[in-house]
Amino acid sequence: MEFVVLPDCPAAAGPAARLSAERRIDHASGRPWIVGDWPEGEAVVIEAGPRRMVVIGPTDLDENTAADRLGRLRTPHDADRIAARLAGNFHLSVSMDGQTRVQGSVVGVRQIYATTVDGVTVAADGVAPLARLTGAGLDESVLAARLLAPGGAPWPLAQRPVRRGIEALRTGHWLHLDADGRARQVRWWRLPEATLSLAEGAGAVRSALTDALATRVASGRTISADLSGGMDSTSLCFLADVAGADLVTYHVAPLDSANEDTVWAHRAAALLPRARHHTLTSDRAENLFDVGYTADHADAAPEGPSTWASGLTHIRDLARRARGEGSALHLSGFGGDELFGRMPTSAWSLARARPVSGLRLVNRYRLANRWSWGGTVRALADRSTFARGLARVAARIGDPPPPLDEPDFGWVFAPRMPAWATPDAVAEVRRLLTRAAAEQPEPLDADRARHQALASLVFEGSTIRQVNTALAETGIVWDAPFLDDRVIEAALATRVEERLASGRFKPLLTDAVRGAVPDGILDRRDKGEFSAEAFRGLARNRARILELAEDSRLAGLGLIDPVEFRAAVLNPGPMSHHLQPIDTTVACESWLRTHTSPQRDADVQDTGVRR
Repeated sequence: MEFVVLPDCPAAAGPAARLSAERRIDHASGRPWIVGDWPEGEAVVIEAGPRRMVVIGPTDLDENTAADRLGRLRTPHDADRIAARLAGNFHLSVSMDGQTRVQGSVVGVRQIYATTVDGVTVAADGVAPLARLTGAGLDESVLAARLLAPGGAPWPLAQRPVRRGIEALRTGHWLHLDADGRARQVRWWRLPEATLSLAEGAGAVRSALTDALATRVASGRTISADLSGGMDSTSLCFLADVAGADLVTYHVAPLDSANEDTVWAHRAAALLPRARHHTLTSDRAENLFDVGYTADHADAAPEGPSTWASGLTHIRDLARRARGEGSALHLSGFGGDELFGRMPTSAWSLARARPVSGLRLVNRYRLANRWSWGGTVRALADRSTFARGLARVAARIGDPPPPLDEPDFGWVFAPRMPAWATPDAVAEVRRLLTRAAAEQPEPLDADRARHQALASLVFEGSTIRQVNTALAETGIVWDAPFLDDRVIEAALATRVEERLASGRFKPLLTDAVRGAVPDGILDRRDKGEFSAEAFRGLARNRARILELAEDSRLAGLGLIDPVEFRAAVLNPGPMSHHLQPIDTTVACESWLRTHTSPQRDADVQDTGVRR
């Protein structure tokens, strides 16, 4: 699925004429508005006189109520009241009085991008149609930032595509296209205040999750889902079963015998007798830490390389199996850790929300992580702004990774450039981050833990979106109900000390799903660990990865030293975090080989990086 959104102005006729698509929805003026390809029934068009609204994606939209509200709008800003009430995960666009509003979901599962074509702003749900319209070249600076590990570039740079001149809509914003084809971004969404008790929050989360599943599940509809054995995916499986889905589950058995995921997954499967359950061996060929993008994945990632690219073969294999069972929708537990677990900055927020009881929980974290008292107190005392924290990250990206026993309660995770990144590449990424910090961006929330949770949810939302781009030809959609706007609001509106109740594992989620999920399943207090899979994947694919270092495209752009990269692949180190920069480098190198060519990207932006 993809579509382009055009402003209601005569100048949009030029870009509209260059679009070739199966479906088209017009403004009331008769000019083309939304042009693209989407499944039958995916888009709902609401009309109220000359005003029009289109919702694309699963939601609980009541068409009569929506038409009444649309007719009462005074400006496109007033559509906030419509968008804020809908469950599900969707794109929304409004056309009225020559003005156009378009937006996706908050954390970007449904994203909007924009660029300028023939002097007017054109928007789309993905990078690919805009790149075709503009011939946008490669931005080496943004590509270099994709080498950062763990997790790639931090928010807000994480949303920037590697194609020059194409901009992503910022988190919590909608795009306004005026009658002259000009655009601006308008913030409409912020997290509600964290005022709910555990009981109130659990009720709100249960209601939001029930609505989220209702938008996706029709009785008897075949739906597939991960059943990892962890709390997040397991809860979704039981909720889908309660909603009446014909459920098919998949569990990948871990390599490490100490990982109890399989025990818990089989325990849950026994309590879901109507579902069909499949356990896949972790020794199968399609598994973690592959070589990223191959010839079979050409142009599967128009936004740029993704940190999860090593799992693409596994995801495509799972999609093929699920389609064979009749599923067109696959549920995953993405977002559960961020909403219901502990973020690195939770201790900072706890100490401020509840100075006495919160500090007792902070001390538990300190003992579990072997932090020193001095280091913990210094980290708790930090009062720097988000912009200053981003500048601090920029200054340190060329340093060795910080010690694991050193607490970091900063706004931003501490990514580093790989040891084999060239000095020019490090300098260019530092400039990107420093410029972003100099703009004094607001954090996603004034509280560090909630900001960090949202920034991580944006990463998860991007992952789901990118997976669906890569799976576009398979006939199945990856979905994550925890990433719905209403679910996020319900979970993060619960007070931090309630979400992290002492002595309990994910108390907000377990209380929310109790009754739908049997009590015995809610007893689990830990998560699985998968470093064995990562090391096995590297060992199995080492020769293929070393081939990427030969005639490296990244090296040709002056971004890495291939000799140092080869040395790291041959001797990565004993800890799983040593593999993360190898993973991002493989993703970037394989992406360059399958998504660019010297002729196609001859107009790469001159950033000063050594050629």
